[in-house]
Amino acid sequence: MLLRQIERFLRETDMPWTKFGRLAARDPRFVEDLRNGRVPRPATTARIELFMNRYREHHHAN
Repeated sequence: MLLRQIERFLRETDMPWTKFGRLAARDPRFVEDLRNGRVPRPATTARIELFMNRYREHHHAN
């Protein structure tokens, strides 16, 4: 489930949920909407997962 992955990512990176939404989805309310039951399209889910993977790769390398 995407929301669980995002919540784990937020804990790991200590990133505010609004910043995550802006960076990953260009929507600061994205995480709040998911928490309230929004179901993202498959393409959106793939884009968010790609963002998290790239962010981890970049920030673990430093």
